[in-house]
This record gives sequence, C-alpha cells and structure tokens, in this order.
Amino acid sequence: MKQKITLEGIDPIQIYGVGNKILEEFCKYFPSLKVVARGNELILEGKPSQIQEFQIRFGELVERRNHKMNLTVYDVEEIFDGENAPDKFRLTGDAVIVHSTDGKPIKARNANQQLMVKSYFESDLIFAVGPAGTGKTYIAIALAVRALKNREIKRIILTRPAVEAGERLGFLPGDLKDKLDPYLQPLYDALGDMIPSKKLQDFIAEGTIQIAPLAYMRGRTLDRACVILDEAQNTNVGQLKMFLTRMGPNAKFIVTGDASQVDLPRKEDSGLLKGIAMLKDIKGISTIFFTNEDIVRHPLVGKIVKAFDKYKGE
Repeated sequence: MKQKITLEGIDPIQIYGVGNKILEEFCKYFPSLKVVARGNELILEGKPSQIQEFQIRFGELVERRNHKMNLTVYDVEEIFDGENAPDKFRLTGDAVIVHSTDGKPIKARNANQQLMVKSYFESDLIFAVGPAGTGKTYIAIALAVRALKNREIKRIILTRPAVEAGERLGFLPGDLKDKLDPYLQPLYDALGDMIPSKKLQDFIAEGTIQIAPLAYMRGRTLDRACVILDEAQNTNVGQLKMFLTRMGPNAKFIVTGDASQVDLPRKEDSGLLKGIAMLKDIKGISTIFFTNEDIVRHPLVGKIVKAFDKYKGE
C-alpha cells in the first residue's frame, strides 16, 4: 500500500530537521516502512497498519512544531516514549502537576494559574506577572519538576537577580555563596516541597538542578532545560535580553515578577514590562497577568496588598 502525506503552510525543514535528521530519527521507529521525502510530501509504502500508525505519530510531531519554536530529536523520543506519551506532553485544567514530598497534590488553584499551566504546553517562553502570593514561581517550579520527572528535560535552572531589598550584600556574613543564598532561598523552599531533601541535594550536586544569580547566566546556551527567572522586575532591559538570549533550541523559559515591587535604585530602570511590551506580538510567547484576586496565601495577604496599593494611589 502507498500513501502520501502533504505538509501545508510549513517549511518541511522545520519538521524534517537539517539534513533530514529529525525525519531519520522518526523513521527508525518504522523499520519495515519505506519513507521517501520529496519537498513538502512524504511517500509511504508498506502495511496499512504501519502507515496509519506513522500518520498518527507524524501528526503529533507536526502538532508539537505548531507550539514550539524548533523541534529536536528529543521530541521524537518523547512521542514514542511509552503509551502515555501524549498525556505526559500535555496537562490542562485542574489536573495534578506533581505531588509534594508529603503526598499532597500540587495543582493550579485559580483561573490564571490554570492559564499558566496551559501556556507552558503551548509556548516556549512564558511571562507570569503579578503581586506577591499569587503562586507564579511555585507553579513554574512545579511544572519544571514535573518535566524533569517525566524526562522531558535534563535540567532545571533557577535564577534571580541579586538585588538588595533594603539590605546590602556586603553586610551579610560568609563567602559569596553565603551572601547570595538568602536571595535564592525562596527557590530552595519551593523545590524542597516537591523533591525529598536527599534527592534534591544529589540533583544540585550533580548539576541536574542549578540555582544561581542572574549574572552567572551570561555566555551560556541553555538547552533541554526548564529555566526560570524569578523577581524579573529587578532586571533592566539589557539583563532581560541577556537572559532570554540564553535559550537553546529545546528549552522552556519562564519569567516571573511583580512590577509593583521593584528594588532597583531607579524603579523606571525595570525592564520587565518593557520587555513584555516589545515581545508581545511574537508567536511562541505567552503572558499571564495575575491580580490581587489570585493571591493564594493567607487571606490577609490580599487585603494587605490592596491597602498598600490604595496608599500609593493617594
């Protein structure tokens, strides 16, 4: 039996890969099927059942490309990685993202958190902006931990700008790591909720999980990783650009921040909202704006934020 697949509205190289590398990897899963690529057409020859399976899986590959900037051979591996691969790739609604170390389910708790989860599977770069207590960073880390457990990524990289919120680094005791760790502690706390302590220490020791100040990102290319920039309101435009241009061909970047809590000497230097405005029309980038109504900490936190916002407006 012969069958033809036609790619419409997309450059074949975006699916086949340079030198047909991705297509060749894909065809390894169908050794008894003859596959010939001719421009935007694939000619299949073999058993009807194999052709049907090829078409279904190839459709999944094309669907991935519709939601990603680039495909890699890792995408092929994930498509064929067990019967539940499609479920591993997507997560919607109020489904459990991961379980905490004490067995409690961690999932989206409001509409914007659900939108953030949905956006993770549709975009390679996500901006999550809003007041403290809305769970932006926590959901981002939960998504990264889930991806690591499912072997969708090889590394989690968490970073923050080391900007003082009223204190000075120089006054803190210890070496550079000791001085910086307090700024990164909220990230350690979130990870500690989701990964047992010993396992987390092993991951950090072997580099599977990396937590570092933003300045340490310069010059790196980050591939097959989920990379989270927290407190992004404390970056200027140049720093934000430096971070975003670290993105490798198979990475997920999540940027979180609260534009109302800028700790830079000049608040107008914050690059978060400026960066979002510059990138708003680019496909593959999603932005979620959280509000005071999304706060999921103690009920008093929402009232406190509203009171401070009202005071600033007077």
